[in-house]
Amino acid sequence: MSLRVYDVGHARAGDKGNTSNISVTAYNDEGWQVLQRELTPERVLAHFRHLTPGPVRRYELPQLRALNFVIENALGGGVTRSLAIDPHGKSLSALMLTIDLPGHNEGRPAS
Repeated sequence: MSLRVYDVGHARAGDKGNTSNISVTAYNDEGWQVLQRELTPERVLAHFRHLTPGPVRRYELPQLRALNFVIENALGGGVTRSLAIDPHGKSLSALMLTIDLPGHNEGRPAS
């Protein structure tokens, strides 16, 4: 069974110029293991390919059970140049949460 990122964590986005910065924080240790193993820069770039050619860099914050992704060239030139409805890219955290993490059923938060 596939998981999506939203099954194991939450996300928040920020921006600087034409760069989106999205953090994903796991709900629990099991979710952290899944995110750490499966939410790769390559998988993120493939999911965001319609918005950016990249690159995507990933930073790990194990003490927080979090990953931080820096996605270059994702905001249509930046706030002052973009014609996008969301020039800051705040909604990109919602897009991050829809990424499939195939082959996993562990790490789901308790209901």
